[in-house]
Amino acid sequence: MARRTFDVVDVTEILIHWYAGRSKLELSASLGVDRKTIRKYLEPAEAEGIVPGGPPISADQWAEKVQVWFPQLADTRLRQVTWPEIAKHHDYIKSMLGVVTMSTIHQRLVSERGLDASVASLRRYVRANLPEENRRAQVTVLREDPPVGEEAQIDYGHLGSWIDPGTGRGRKVWAFVMVLAMSRHMFVRPVLTMDQRSWTASHVAAFEFFGGVPRRLVPDNLRTGVDKPDLYDPKINRSYAELGVHYGTLIDPARAVKPKDKQLASDCAPCG
Repeated sequence: MARRTFDVVDVTEILIHWYAGRSKLELSASLGVDRKTIRKYLEPAEAEGIVPGGPPISADQWAEKVQVWFPQLADTRLRQVTWPEIAKHHDYIKSMLGVVTMSTIHQRLVSERGLDASVASLRRYVRANLPEENRRAQVTVLREDPPVGEEAQIDYGHLGSWIDPGTGRGRKVWAFVMVLAMSRHMFVRPVLTMDQRSWTASHVAAFEFFGGVPRRLVPDNLRTGVDKPDLYDPKINRSYAELGVHYGTLIDPARAVKPKDKQLASDCAPCG
């Protein structure tokens, strides 16, 4: 099997998910990375005595550590060589999008065609070069429910209209919905705006309602929570990232490359 190229972004993602409590086996399955590689990039953190669930560590702090532990990964020239290699398989990738998951496409390219690039690089290539196919490639695979307290799924739904007694004008009313993945226990908060302040306040209210904070938050592809509307390589906006660090929870936007079963719309009758 060909050696795959990793960069600081890839390794930072591995460390963030591991620190949030995911096992090495789960990391391998969800990120499409061999377990030996997972162990390799976790070794320096474990050697320093870092263990999952410790004091909050931001993505920038992880990236700084990665550049110290693996200085060769900071060479941006590595990115310049991956896309031309992926482009050699452009037609094959295009034909497989929507048929199998991104991680499966990547595994086949690595094992059958000798691709030397990480799954994260493949995701970025597809996002930039096959946007239409990328949007259609939503392969949904049912999965087992996560453990109690492990995950909450978040979305907005349209509740209807409301006449503002102060102005006499009709306004749309939206529902902020957070659902605990295991129990399907639901928190619904009517809102008139979907800005950053409302988004953050709704999270705080949901945590108070549930009496705790799930270990992982899985928001849908929302501008208020995600700066770039991109399910494959999301950049969490600063305010939302700070909320995650404050509460010690992993912000993990829904991605088609991971088996998932998001049912917020179907579970929330008034939000349909």
